[in-house]
Amino acid sequence: MTPNRAAPSRATSGRLLLGVALMLVAFNLRPALSTVGPLLATIRDGTGLSAGGAAILTTLPVLCLGIACALAAPLIRRIGPDLAVLAGSTILAAGLTLRGLGGLVPLFAGTALAAIGIGLDNVLLPALVKRDFAASGGLMTGLYTMTLCLGAAAGAGAAVPVEHALAGGWPSALAIWSLPALAAAFLWIPFARRTASSAAPSAGRLLRSPLAWWVTGFMGLQSSLAYILFGWLPLLLQGRGLSALDAGLYASLTTLVQAPGALLTAMLAARARDQRAWIVAIPGLTAAAFLVLAFGADWLRIPAAGALGFGIGGCFGLGLTLIVLRAADAASAAGLSAMAQGIGYTGACLGPLVFGLAHDATGGWGVPGALFVGIATAAILIGQAAGRDRKVNAAEPAPNGASAQPLTSLQPANPASGS
Repeated sequence: MTPNRAAPSRATSGRLLLGVALMLVAFNLRPALSTVGPLLATIRDGTGLSAGGAAILTTLPVLCLGIACALAAPLIRRIGPDLAVLAGSTILAAGLTLRGLGGLVPLFAGTALAAIGIGLDNVLLPALVKRDFAASGGLMTGLYTMTLCLGAAAGAGAAVPVEHALAGGWPSALAIWSLPALAAAFLWIPFARRTASSAAPSAGRLLRSPLAWWVTGFMGLQSSLAYILFGWLPLLLQGRGLSALDAGLYASLTTLVQAPGALLTAMLAARARDQRAWIVAIPGLTAAAFLVLAFGADWLRIPAAGALGFGIGGCFGLGLTLIVLRAADAASAAGLSAMAQGIGYTGACLGPLVFGLAHDATGGWGVPGALFVGIATAAILIGQAAGRDRKVNAAEPAPNGASAQPLTSLQPANPASGS
């Protein structure tokens, strides 16, 4: 009797540790991006970076995210998803460390490298949730999305105070985020086993699925909104008369409120028959709140920042929920995640670039604001097709009716069992 009671206990503790490790990985997927915006004016003053260069700097990580998603498929096929998560976290830590060297070349190179690490882990998290937490997919999607948003908020809010506190200035303020990334990599080591599988992300069949393209379109458009805010919201607020510190705090508030927005939206939307009503409400709230924060009365800034954060977090939660819900199985979730985030991020990089160039060309925020609202409207329209209750299957029909190989379930490595 005792062994039968102990086995569930060990299984439960293993799943708890897996959940904690997954959350810590998620926490590190945004500080590399959200710390640049609050420090952008300081970086430009210290390096002579032009407005066009700043637009490229805010666009580069989004482009690299898309490239990394394309690289994820062969990597996962070769070493398996478990070890690939460790590789992504290690690459992220290396890129963050590189930015600490100072200067434009390490800044751009480190940003690109960090984004590649983020992109690899971005692809894997929805697939791991589908595989290891299938019975609570909505809750786990909401939790890791919330944790990811908390990481983004911590980066945005701490960037300027850390820059003031450290002797190294902005390079040190960017590089210090390598420490939690290394902690995430260390905690993931018990799960980092080589489990090569035929169930790696494959875009072959998905590229012929209209539903997969609708999900990809929504993911790309909502990502474009998020990265516009990461890169340009602090500068926009400084243009309205706020100091760099106050603008960073408002940006931090916005990213902090993304956490409950992502959690609640993912959980509630996953319970709905389909997600079309949510896809109207959440991007609509995002667009309205942005207009109020950018152009409304000063006394509305705090509620508008909160609503904007809730909306943008909810959009991200919706995007990841669509990947989990529209996929027929874990392998399909990995493939749809790779397609939606790879192609989606590649297209999303145009958002912050065009937004920045529009501001540079006009000297104001009216045209960029109209662009933001236009992207949100497009997300609503495309999301109506992505929100219907249908499934996509990434697996090609197996010969003789054989089933596709599933992703291997994650458990901590146990030397006694030979794993």
